Amino acid sequence: MAVLQTTDLTKRFGKFTALEGVNLELNEGEVFGFIGPNGAGKSTTIRILLGILKATEGKAKIFGKDAWSDAVEIHKRIAYVPGDVNLWPNLTGGEVIDLFGALRGGIDKQKRNELIKRFDLDPSKKCRTYSKGNRQKVALIAAFSSDADLYILDEPTSGLDPLMEQIFQACVLEAKYAGKSILLSSHILSEVEKLCDRVGIIRQGKIIETGTLDELRHLTRTNLIVETKNPIINLQEFPGVQEIVEKGKTISFQVDSEHLDSVIKHISQYGVTKLESTAPTLEDLFMQHYEGKGISETGVGGRS
Repeated sequence: MAVLQTTDLTKRFGKFTALEGVNLELNEGEVFGFIGPNGAGKSTTIRILLGILKATEGKAKIFGKDAWSDAVEIHKRIAYVPGDVNLWPNLTGGEVIDLFGALRGGIDKQKRNELIKRFDLDPSKKCRTYSKGNRQKVALIAAFSSDADLYILDEPTSGLDPLMEQIFQACVLEAKYAGKSILLSSHILSEVEKLCDRVGIIRQGKIIETGTLDELRHLTRTNLIVETKNPIINLQEFPGVQEIVEKGKTISFQVDSEHLDSVIKHISQYGVTKLESTAPTLEDLFMQHYEGKGISETGVGGRS
C-alpha cells in the first residue's frame, strides 16, 4: 500500500523548472532513499509533500490525501526533520521536545527519556548554547518519540558525529520494523545503502533511476583484482572493461556486469592464482550518472 505518492509532479519558479514530472512511491513499512546533488530538487519535493509549496502541475498524495489541501490532517500523522534545525533560543532542549510533542497531540515520555540518553543530549541546556549537532538531536528525539506513521527526513544527520549517526540508523530501523514508513533524503550514500529498501536518484529536477539496490546494481561495474601465473593479454579489447591497472602479476580493473562472464572466461586461461571481487556500491552507481562532473557539483559525501 502506497503511503506517499507523487504523479508527474512539476514545480516552476517563473521560467525556472525546479521539478519536472517527478514520480515517487513510498510503501508502508518501507525506507525510501531520495538522493541527488545540491539543487537537484530534493528539498523542493519535500516542501511540496509537507504542504509548504504548491505544485505547479501533477499530484502529491500522503495517506491518500492531497498534500496541499489536506496538509493539516496529514501533519497529524507525520514527523519531519530538516537538515538545519532552528530552535527557540530561550527554551531548553527538553522544553522544545515537549512542545513539539504537544503540537502533535502528545508524546511517549518513556521513549523520549530513552532517546535523550541514547543521543547523549543534555535537555536542561538552553537551545542557544547548542551546537548544530545538538540541535539535530532535539529534532530527531522529538520525531522518534512521536507516534508518527511517516517520517520525512531531509539530511537528518547533518552535524552528527559517527557514533550518533549509528544511533540514528538504529532508530530508523526500529521505526521500519514497527511498520512505519520513512522518506530519507541524504548525501551520505553509505547511510542510504545500509537503511533503504529502495532508492530514487534525482538530477536537475527529474528522477533518473528508481529501484532496489539489487535492481540498480546491474547498471554498475564490478571491481576485480586478479593475479595469474601468466600475463593476461588483450584485456583492454574486451567491451565493458575499464580502469586497468597492472602491478607485476596483479591486475585490477572494473567491468560492466553484463560482460563479467566473458571476461572471467578469458582471464581463467592464464592460470588464476588470486581473484578478489568487490560488489558495486551505491556510490559507484551515483558517480556513474555524474561522470564528467566535478565532485563539488554532485555534492557526494557532503551535506546540504
